[in-house]
Amino acid sequence: MKGYNKEEEKEMKLSGKEIFGICGPLHLNCVDWKIPDHRRSVAASLVQGVYILERDRQQKRTGHNALAPIWWDYFHFKCIQILVDQVDSSTFGAIFEYKYHNPNYHPMAFQSVPPQYVIAFRGTVTKPDTRKRDLYLDIQLVLNGLTRNSRYQTALQAVENIMVNFGQRNVWLAGHSLGAAIALQVEVAIGKEMAKRGCYIETYLFNPPYTSAPIETLNNPNLKTGARIATSVITAGLTLALKGTKNKHTTQQHDPFTTLSSWIPYLFVNPKDPISCEYIGYFEHREKMEGWSIGGIERIATKNSVVGLLSGALGREGEALHLIPSAFVIKNMIVKEQDLKISHGIHQWWEPHPFWQSQLYKFS
Repeated sequence: MKGYNKEEEKEMKLSGKEIFGICGPLHLNCVDWKIPDHRRSVAASLVQGVYILERDRQQKRTGHNALAPIWWDYFHFKCIQILVDQVDSSTFGAIFEYKYHNPNYHPMAFQSVPPQYVIAFRGTVTKPDTRKRDLYLDIQLVLNGLTRNSRYQTALQAVENIMVNFGQRNVWLAGHSLGAAIALQVEVAIGKEMAKRGCYIETYLFNPPYTSAPIETLNNPNLKTGARIATSVITAGLTLALKGTKNKHTTQQHDPFTTLSSWIPYLFVNPKDPISCEYIGYFEHREKMEGWSIGGIERIATKNSVVGLLSGALGREGEALHLIPSAFVIKNMIVKEQDLKISHGIHQWWEPHPFWQSQLYKFS
C-alpha cells in the first residue's frame, strides 16, 4: 500500500471486515422468511449494520463513502432512526423498516413474512471514541445496573414508540453482546404488558453475556455438575433467606420470570465463547435437574441469581440478565480453537454451514 502510513494501512485492513462485498452474506440473494437460517443471517447483518454505522461516524465516512447502508439495503430495509448514546454521542442502535411492507396485508398464522420493523443494537466497540463508555456499561451489566443507564432508557423508549405506533406484531429485536443484553432487558421491561396480549417480540440474541461464572469452560464434566449444584443450593438458600416464602403465592403472578415463560427468544451461542457459553450449561443443567430430587431447589435457583439477590438486598432492584425462562438455543460448533474474536464475533452468525445445533428449552 504505497503512499499510506502504517495507521492508514491498518485502518484499511480493518475496514475490509466491514465491507459487505468482502465478508457479507452474499449467498443470501433471495431470502425465504420461512427458513430460520435466513432470518438469522438477516438479523445478524442488521446488527452488523449498526456496528458499521458507528465506525462510519468515527471515520467520518458519509455519502458514497459510508459502508453501513449496504448491510440493510441488500435485504430491502431502510434505516428510519439512529439511536444515539446521550453520554458519548455514539451510535448504539438503529430502527429498520422493510421497504415493501404492505400495511393492509395480514398474514395467516402459518405464513412467514419479513418483519415490518427491526430494532437492532450493537455490542462493545473498543475504539477510542467509544471504549470508555462501552466498557463502563459492560461493568454495569455485570453489576446488574444496566437498566439505570441512559442508553438502556433510550432503547426502551424507541421500542415502546414502535409498539404504540405500529403494534408488536411483525417486529423484531436483535442485538449482539452488550446489545443483546440491552435487547433482553427491554423485553423484560415490556414483557408483562405483552403477556396480556399473548404476543411477544421475535428476538435474536447473539452471544448474550452470561453475568455469572462461566462454569461451562471447565473441562471436567463432574466438576461442572458439582459446581452448578453448589451454585443452585447457595442461590436457593439466599432466596429463601432474603425473600422468604410467605408471599410465594401472592407474588407468583407478578414474577417477571414466570410472566416471560411463553416468550421464546433465539439465543446464538458459541461453546468456545467464555462470555456467553454458560447459557448452554444453564439450560442443559436446568433440564437435567428437573428429573432429580433436587429439582425443587433448582426451580428456585433458576429464577434468581446471587448478584440479583444481593442487589435487591441493597435496595438496587434489577433483573439478572442471564435468567431467561425459555429459549431456542443455537450452538455454532464449527470453531475448534479458543479465539475470542471469532467465537464471540457477530460475523459467524450470517455464515451458511451445517454446524448448527439447536434445542428448545421451555419453562413451565
